[in-house]
Amino acid sequence: MTQERTDAAESREKNDGLDPFEKFVEVSTKLISRAPFFAVVVAVVVVWAASYSLWPSTTKWELAIHTFGGVLSLLLLVLLENAGRRNTEAMQEKLNVLAEALAALMEAQLTEDSHELREAIEDLREAVGLEERH
Repeated sequence: MTQERTDAAESREKNDGLDPFEKFVEVSTKLISRAPFFAVVVAVVVVWAASYSLWPSTTKWELAIHTFGGVLSLLLLVLLENAGRRNTEAMQEKLNVLAEALAALMEAQLTEDSHELREAIEDLREAVGLEERH
C-alpha cells in the first residue's frame, strides 16, 4: 500500500516510549495485581495483629495500621488511575485507527451516485472526530 501513514498511526509511533514514571506504573501494576502482593499485605496485617502486646497503647497500635493502610491506599489509587488512563487512551487510539480504516474503505467504494455512502462516511468521521484528509 503506497498511501501515507495516517495521523493516528503516526501518533502511536511517537508515543511508544514510556517516561520513567509510566514504566514504574507499568511494573507496579503488574506486581500489585498478582497474588504475591495480596499475600504480603495479609502478612503485614497478621504481623500487626500479632504485635498488639508490644505496643504501649491500643491507640498507637491502631494508628499504625490506619496510617499504613491510608498511605498504601493513596499510592495504589494513583498508580491504578494512571494505568486506567493509559489503557483508555490506548483503546481510543485503536478505535480511531479502525474508524480511519473504515472511512478509507468506504471512500474507496464510493461512486458518484452513492449519496447514502457519502453521508455514512461523513457521519462516521463526525462521530469519532476525524477530519477529512487530503
